[in-house]
Amino acid sequence: MEAPARQNGAVGLSQAHVVTISDGAYQGQREDKSGPVLVTLLVGAGFEVSGPEVVPDEMERIFEAVTTAVARGVDLVVATGGTGLGPRDVTPQAMSTIFDYEVPGIGEAMRRAGADTTPMAALSRSMAGVREQTLIISVPGSPKGASESLEAVMLIVGHAIQLLHGDTSHS
Repeated sequence: MEAPARQNGAVGLSQAHVVTISDGAYQGQREDKSGPVLVTLLVGAGFEVSGPEVVPDEMERIFEAVTTAVARGVDLVVATGGTGLGPRDVTPQAMSTIFDYEVPGIGEAMRRAGADTTPMAALSRSMAGVREQTLIISVPGSPKGASESLEAVMLIVGHAIQLLHGDTSHS
């Protein structure tokens, strides 16, 4: 079977869902700027995208948003926000209950790329993992941090999705 065509790392008509994790955006006190930036990047890479879905910094709401997207069969979930060290930054804790397994190299690559612009990238708890056949990537909440992080790994996302769907040929 021939592998689906890739465009900028995406697979054919792969589906992605964006989740913005922010108390302020959820309560209408702040505009969600990161979610729309991620949607634009994903559409440009050839994904069919839903979202951004905005949820508060609460583990249960994060779990519900991500697992609902996985149950719908999306290939990729990108969550933005809640990866810092603040008391309400619980995204990594929520993700650890969602993942079947972690993909540490993706988080490492995002931090490495971020370090080119700011030493503060080392404080990011961005991560990635898999649930069922869905790749889940958690990026920082700032538009710059979110876009730089996703761009840093976009070239491998398409291949990861192919692997998750059983295409293990390496042509």
